[in-house]
Amino acid sequence: MTQHDHDAQHDDPQAAPGARQPSRRVFLRGTAAGAAATAGLIATGAAGSAAAAPGLAGEGTGAVAAAPGGFPDYRYVKTLLTPSRLKYNPTGEIIFPCVRGVYDKLANPLGRYYLYYGPHDAPGGICLAYGNSLEGPFTEYRANPIVSNNWQPHYKVSHVASPHVLWNEDVKELWLYFHGENGTTRLARSKDGITFTYDKVVLTTAMMPAGSSETSYARVFRHDLPSRGARYVMLFMLNNQSNHRDIAWGWSKDGRDWAFDQQPLVRHSDVGSNNIGGPHLLSRNGSTYVVYNTGKENGGNLLITEVGNDFTRRDHLGVFYDSGAAAPENGRSASPSFGTDRGVPYMVYEAGERLQGSIAVARG
Repeated sequence: MTQHDHDAQHDDPQAAPGARQPSRRVFLRGTAAGAAATAGLIATGAAGSAAAAPGLAGEGTGAVAAAPGGFPDYRYVKTLLTPSRLKYNPTGEIIFPCVRGVYDKLANPLGRYYLYYGPHDAPGGICLAYGNSLEGPFTEYRANPIVSNNWQPHYKVSHVASPHVLWNEDVKELWLYFHGENGTTRLARSKDGITFTYDKVVLTTAMMPAGSSETSYARVFRHDLPSRGARYVMLFMLNNQSNHRDIAWGWSKDGRDWAFDQQPLVRHSDVGSNNIGGPHLLSRNGSTYVVYNTGKENGGNLLITEVGNDFTRRDHLGVFYDSGAAAPENGRSASPSFGTDRGVPYMVYEAGERLQGSIAVARG
């Protein structure tokens, strides 16, 4: 069982956490229920949880305790980064974590793990923290932001945000994808994960259907699509003239030049939400899935859709992670990033209201 873009494992397993009880899992009705049964998921009944989000108890007959797709049932462990405790804190908010194991990739890293994040609101900024465990502590890099909203002669924008870093094995570099403005996704490249060289624009609204106003929060993954001659896949949030946000996708042979599907990969209406975003690609048991967040008005949870290895499936499996009502989640979890530390799976994510939250970690 593997996860896309996972960190290298170590032989020193850690004990299971004494965190909150498993949250209730609720499957979407209709075809998703059939897909879940086909996948061999076992309905074991709802587990009680003081931290479970409100409104889920007694919600139909589809409640199960197992995580969809055979994934770990992640549970909140602790908060990793809080804006008020950071030296670089221009806006009082941080979003979109991306965690990468670098101990087996870089010669002299600051720590075993690099955690990229940043504010969203102007001026934003791509930031770095580092640590030796995915449970922290993480130390803020002394010279944040490592990428700013003014990078001459390449661009000058109101803000840059949403860092996603990919280890490109072909060239032994860390590739940073980030947005600024909301309609433009850019690529920068680094040998050490700290000092980046600007490369190019890889996505704009002009590459999507007319009326698209936002193409942002992109994550890129190494994933073979032989039928398209591609070795990389990009997932991102698309806002069109309906002012509802969907998950869109594209493919590339080299991670630099991209083709994009003009139809959404997952539509907000498919999963009963006004907006969805923050997508991440995962693989397990021979298939491929997309995990993404809903808005707080639609539950604030992480959902999961099976797309298959060739991206032709659309099996919506329901709740992947159920946000707790208590702090720090306060009914919202978003923008997950996944890694493995000494054989234990972790999820690092936004916890709390949009632009008011912190970066937290859950353990599988």
